[in-house]
Amino acid sequence: MSAPPTRKGFAARPANPERWIKAAEAKTSNDVAGGFTARLTIDVTPDLRGRIKIAAFGRGQTVADMLRDLLAREFPPTPGDAS
Repeated sequence: MSAPPTRKGFAARPANPERWIKAAEAKTSNDVAGGFTARLTIDVTPDLRGRIKIAAFGRGQTVADMLRDLLAREFPPTPGDAS
């Protein structure tokens, strides 16, 4: 018997393992100490969702990171806020 054929396709690993092993990313300044985050769900039109995704891609960011930065700029902490 012969060995099964090797398939090259979407599941094939690249020759250089450094290309397919994703390094852990450093925490951004918006991350809360201890890693706690809260989920926020909003309804947007499909057109707006597409524009947001394109803008994030163009900036080399994830949508979540871009929107966290936007919200942090728009709603900065005020004196007396619990941290």
